[in-house]
Amino acid sequence: MAISIGIARKDREAVAKHLSKLLADTYSLYLKTHSFHWNVTGPQFNSLHLMFETQYNELWLAADQVAERIRTLDVFAPGSYSQFGKLTSIKEEAGVPEWKEMVGQLVEGHEVAAATARATIKAADAAGDQGTADLATGRLMEHEKTAWMLRSLLK
Repeated sequence: MAISIGIARKDREAVAKHLSKLLADTYSLYLKTHSFHWNVTGPQFNSLHLMFETQYNELWLAADQVAERIRTLDVFAPGSYSQFGKLTSIKEEAGVPEWKEMVGQLVEGHEVAAATARATIKAADAAGDQGTADLATGRLMEHEKTAWMLRSLLK
């Protein structure tokens, strides 16, 4: 059955490419945040452990929303580590840095994801896709807020 939501196939595919990058950034940031939750040490342990848990839970739910939006546009969502690795702009951390470095990396990751969300909004606007623009705007605001909160720990 043909999809008829008022957005041409080529426009849905173009928007889905941006959403796929946002999904990859979200999932990569989820993995990094979860790893840091498990491995954080130092005098800030309890507060960071709990903060990271709140953040990775939010990212997990967001990944599902982004993937489901891709599917709403009738495009298959990426779902493997290799696909995410090719699409993400989040730098992977193979080691276990000190807590301040963890926080700094998460600030950077949320800023990268915010930029990806902003590009997604532009693509959605160009396609007349208000649903995706709304979703990406929510993600943009969440990433900017989280970056601010994390950045505040480093002052």
